[in-house]
Amino acid sequence: QVQLVESGGGLVQPGGSLRVSCAASGFTFSNYAMSWYRQGPGKERELVASISSAGGRTNYAYSVKGRFTISRDNAKNTVYLQMNSLKPEDTAVYYCNAVLVDLHTTLWGQGTQVTVSS
Repeated sequence: QVQLVESGGGLVQPGGSLRVSCAASGFTFSNYAMSWYRQGPGKERELVASISSAGGRTNYAYSVKGRFTISRDNAKNTVYLQMNSLKPEDTAVYYCNAVLVDLHTTLWGQGTQVTVSS
């Protein structure tokens, strides 16, 4: 069964750091680009970061550029989002995403809650 499972969310103070992880299974992880999205309370889901299949290229939303880093470990079938200098506006459910175009499938994880608050 193809699936994505996020973990690592939690409560962190402003200025703090957190790393969320997404474990993939059921497909050839290394063939696909991966992305992180987030959805804050009362907000639309937005793309936060993406990474190419081999990890050579990354893209970030303007709001997180310089603070967040997306990475992947294809040997572990895992994509990460390192979040530094966290702000209250980063509070959201963070979702892992993969578009498996050749399988006509878009995958979403269940999400992991990140709350930035003092």
